[in-house]
Formats: sequence, C-alpha cells, structure tokens
Amino acid sequence: MSAKLFGTDGVRGIANSYPLTVDFCLSLGKILGSEICRNKHKAAIARDTRISGSMLFSALCAGLTSQGIDVIDLGIIPTPLCTTLTPQLGVDMSIMITASHNPYKDNGLKLIAADGSKFSDSQTKEIEEKIALPQINEYQTEKIGKVIVHPAGLSDYIEIVKKLAPNNALSKMRIVLDSANGAFSSIMPEIFKNLGAEIISLSDSPNGTNINENCGSQHTENLCKTVTEKHFDLGIAVDGDGDRIIICDEKGTRTNGDQIIAFLTTYLKKHNLLKANAAVATIYSNLGLGKYIKSLGVDFYATPVGERYVIEKMQQVGANIGGEESGHMVLSDYCITGDALIAAIVVALGVKEIGQPMSRIFPIFAPFPCAALNFKFANKEQVEKVYNDKSLQTSIAEIQNMLGSEGSLIVRKSGTEPVIRIKIEHEDENLVNKCRDKINNCISLIS
Repeated sequence: MSAKLFGTDGVRGIANSYPLTVDFCLSLGKILGSEICRNKHKAAIARDTRISGSMLFSALCAGLTSQGIDVIDLGIIPTPLCTTLTPQLGVDMSIMITASHNPYKDNGLKLIAADGSKFSDSQTKEIEEKIALPQINEYQTEKIGKVIVHPAGLSDYIEIVKKLAPNNALSKMRIVLDSANGAFSSIMPEIFKNLGAEIISLSDSPNGTNINENCGSQHTENLCKTVTEKHFDLGIAVDGDGDRIIICDEKGTRTNGDQIIAFLTTYLKKHNLLKANAAVATIYSNLGLGKYIKSLGVDFYATPVGERYVIEKMQQVGANIGGEESGHMVLSDYCITGDALIAAIVVALGVKEIGQPMSRIFPIFAPFPCAALNFKFANKEQVEKVYNDKSLQTSIAEIQNMLGSEGSLIVRKSGTEPVIRIKIEHEDENLVNKCRDKINNCISLIS
C-alpha cells in the first residue's frame, strides 16, 4: 500500500481500484466515525454525477453508521455548495465524492472539516497512519447511525446569489453555459435564467458516464464554437464538481484562470469591495499576473499549488479574492472555497457593466512567454523514479541559473495523477524555448 494516499485535493484514483474501492471506503468511514466524528456524531456526504458515486457513498455510509454516526445525504451537488452547507449542518465533517475535472472512470474523496475548510496535512497524515494499521472491528449494537436525506441544491444557491446580484441583473446578456454533465447541470442554467440572461445550455444531461466527456472546463471546443455560431456575448464552462471555471469571448477565444483572477481583482477594486487590498494566486500562475496586480497598487501573494494553500493565505492576510491558473476562483465573501458559478456571475456582471465586447476587455494583462510541459507516467512509482533522478535535478539547477531572478521554473508532481508538471517563464521567449528543449531531452533520456 502506498504511504501517501492523500494528495493536494484528497484521495483520487480509478473507481473500483485501490484506493477507490468499497473495502477502502468502508474502512475509511469507520476510522472517520471513530476518530473525527466525536462531537456531533454526524457527517455529511455529497457526490457528483459519476456512476461510481453511489457505490462509494454506500460504503462510506456503512462505515460511518457502524460507528454510531448519523449520515446526512446531500445528494448530487457541486463541491462549493457542500463546503458552504457544512458549517450550517451541525456535522463533524463532510465528504465530497468527486474526481473534479477527470473522466468518469476516476473518482475521489475530498474530506471537509466542520467549518467547511479542507482537512489539513496533519489530519490526513493521521488518517493514513490509522488505515495502515490492522483493522480492529469494534461495533456496539446499541450505537448504529442512520442516513438522513437533505434536499440541497437550487434553492440553496438562490439564497447565495441573492447576496451577489438582484433578479434580472444579467438581462440582455446572451451567455452559453457548459455544465460538464456534472453537479451544476440542474443548477447553473436555472440561476442564469433567474438573473435574466438569455442562455444556451450545453452538457447538462448527466448519465453517470458522460461527466467531463468532451465538455466542461477541460474541453471547451464546443462551447467556443456555439458562442461564435450563435453570436452570443460569452461562454462559461465549469468542471464536473463545479469548483473551476474557464470562459471564452464572443469570438470563441478561450481565457484561462489567470486572466479571470485579474478581471475579478480589478472589478472588486473598482467597486471598493477588495478586502486587505490583496489578491492571492499560486506560483503556477503566469508572472505577468503578479506584475499586473501590483500595477493596480494591490498586494500580490503567490502560494504553493493547491486551492487549500490559496485559501489559507487569503485567511492569513484577510483577502477576499484568490484563485489558480487552472480555473479555481475563491470569492470568500460568498463561498469559502472555489465556486465556478459565483465567479461566473461576477464575470458576467463585470462584462455587462463595461458594455464592450468581451474581446476588447480580455486579455487583462500580457502574459510572460511560457512553456508548460506535462509528462505522464504509468504509475506514481515511475514518477518518483524520474523526479528524483540525479540528471533531472542537475538540469533543474542549470535551468534555474539560466533563468535567474527574472524568470521562473516550476517542477512538481501532480497530486491527483501520475504526472510531472513543468512550467518555464521568462520575458525572453528564446530563453524559454531553450530551457524547454533542455528539460525535454533530459526526461526523454531518463524515461
């Protein structure tokens, strides 16, 4: 068994393959029930639209209820709604069953603390250590939990959106929405209709196996095509569990998360809504983003990769805007974690207010030349072998010296896939290409 089960965003893998098995979820449920749910003796579980969600939900329920823990079944809802509801439910913790933007065969488990934040590294390490020990089945016949259905969904989001925008706030806006056949499929189109927008809704018919399939934030081709063919104002795509967003303009040009962070920061500052005069992103964001944010007179903070680290820094400095290049956007006045719907509404409000075609608004800043490389391997063991190879470490040191203080080299292991991600940035594009070729050649020789 791998010593490291939890990555940057929980446990992730192929459903019905360790660790995303019924046996593992049963054991995990028992451990969470006995070790974490000691106060309220309650836990909540939500899931996205994957076919394996019900199976893993049942196993987790069995483990938790066997320890006398009541389980609140939140049904199919987006991750941000799960985190938002958790503090209101009187539970010790919640579990979100999702593999986010990954294909339907994958699934995962996000562990959420009673206050709606993700479990800390120390908490997940403790759970991993407990799972590694021989399981001792301790049951008490007088302590059996029950499952309580909680009808979460559209009505909860309507209450959140009321704080953000009045009815018909998006009237005369023409927007294409792509729900990724995921957890936002029955929520996002209705919310935008309530706000008065004319919409075309794509990928809103989940069947358990079509989540993220050629749609959503990772596959925006159909979104961009529909926007241009129908002459709509913009397109908005989310991922399967609704915590990341990608947008496109009226010409079908795709805009990534860094540009969205820049736009949201500008919007909040313009309306005197920016708290602590600060914005947060990660070291994986383009160097041009930090340069732009600072040009606004706003403090910019870059954290390690992972939404959890963004949120921690936001809380530390008092900021209310943070995000990742991948599309996670945290507007903490409305949701404590990344929420694609909330970010989408603010983007649409801002575009409408400016009153110009989106292509004249974006890009917000000029990104530095960048080379982004993803090296996929058969398993995590192969990742470790390549990552720790001396020749790679030597090449990394040489490239860092070539880039100097004006550039950036990031080499990281994915927390969710057997992938090494490398990103090289500098204002000198020729230097970026030279460094890219050097790292490509090195990894080709190793693997």
